[in-house]
Amino acid sequence: MGLLEGKVVIVTGAGRGIGRGEALEVVRQGGAVLVGEFDEVAGQEVVDEIVKSGGQAALVTGDVAEVEVAEKMVATAVAEFGGLDALVNNAGTLRDRTVIKMAPEEWDAVIRVHLRGHYTTTHAAANYWKEAGRPGHIVCTASTSGLLGNFGQSNYGAAKAGIAAFANITAWELRKYNVTVNAIAPAARTRMTEGAYGKIEETGSEFDFWSPDNIAPLVSYLCSDASAHISGKVFGVEGDVVEIYQPWTSVAEIGNGGTRWDPEVLATKIDGLLAEGGVAPEITNGMTRLRYSMTDRS
Repeated sequence: MGLLEGKVVIVTGAGRGIGRGEALEVVRQGGAVLVGEFDEVAGQEVVDEIVKSGGQAALVTGDVAEVEVAEKMVATAVAEFGGLDALVNNAGTLRDRTVIKMAPEEWDAVIRVHLRGHYTTTHAAANYWKEAGRPGHIVCTASTSGLLGNFGQSNYGAAKAGIAAFANITAWELRKYNVTVNAIAPAARTRMTEGAYGKIEETGSEFDFWSPDNIAPLVSYLCSDASAHISGKVFGVEGDVVEIYQPWTSVAEIGNGGTRWDPEVLATKIDGLLAEGGVAPEITNGMTRLRYSMTDRS
């Protein structure tokens, strides 16, 4: 028996890459999966692969940012498999460009799929669990592009940072309904990362560190009741590595003796504040702090 024996899980963006691996792992762990996918052909291929192997899967196609599509995913999961136990918000898109060149449509498309797409499904699933009086688990998909910042991805990074905050806040809101919410910041070789990083070659070793299938075990765990004591956290995951990220934390302070600051005085103090906190005053490349990287980030 697997960790998800008898459970029902929705995975959005499950037609390819990380989402496909997550859907297949749900079934390996004994669960049934509702594949949410914009591309009907890709989604149906995953469903067919699962059914052919003896597993249970169903497909709902459409734009995850549409409320009707999110509600249909929840309703279909319940109708087909008798309930819903977990939701994996994975669907995403890229429109990489520096902000000065970015068209409004490129900003809106990325924010819509990632942030609104997380809201619609979470809203639908959380209401189901509240009304049904049963516990649930949600896994959101953030990114190091949001946690650390990445050049040319102000839209994607803003969305992914927002998702990390979304997971933390909704974890507080939903705990009274016995619903956990966590986020992952995955790194893997997919069509999306090749757009951001250039072509990422396979290592040729027996264990393919950057395979998207490596993300799925942690996600299955976070969808299971074995993780019911964990909520509001952001995990990094790549290859055989699982990390835990610490939220923004104040590292130093200065005071002014109970009086309002004068800007000219602040001008003489801020460098000292940064130094005390170990924070460089100039712009730094947050991606150089990655423990593991698919490309040279120096």
